[in-house]
Amino acid sequence: MAHVILGLLLIYPQSLYDLIKSFEAGVSLFYSASSGSIKRALDNLLASGSIEVASTETGARGRKVYRVTDSGRSEFHAWMTGPFSGNLETAALSRLYFLGLLTAEERPPVLQRMRDATAAQLTQLTTLRDHISTLEIPDELREVAASQSATLDYGIHSHQASLDWFTDRLGDRS
Repeated sequence: MAHVILGLLLIYPQSLYDLIKSFEAGVSLFYSASSGSIKRALDNLLASGSIEVASTETGARGRKVYRVTDSGRSEFHAWMTGPFSGNLETAALSRLYFLGLLTAEERPPVLQRMRDATAAQLTQLTTLRDHISTLEIPDELREVAASQSATLDYGIHSHQASLDWFTDRLGDRS
């Protein structure tokens, strides 16, 4: 979540309230976060020196607006251009959302890593499907197995569509 917040703050400095609204307006489509988790991540980024308070409004609430520091920019850049971890779809979509913050030269390698990671997971899923097709399913578990097979089939189709999309996108940039 910290990297997503850094990306949002690189677009423009924001308050906690603004960040919550930014998540609601688009980021939540691929990255789920509560206002409490956004606040904790913001506090951690502040404590680590990745962000700083750009301004504080006067008044009872003292609304703080945050901006990214040089170390935060470096951290964000390393995340964008580095290896993926965790859920592939979340990792890929998070980076894709902020791809425009990288230089034109840096974008194709990031897309290629997304494509390669998707292809690797697709291979794992199809290998699993092929293995499962050789198993003998007891009669009492056939309905359960059919539902599980449908889930696996959905995952394979979803990964294939993602792979096709990344492949097409890379073709547009070469």
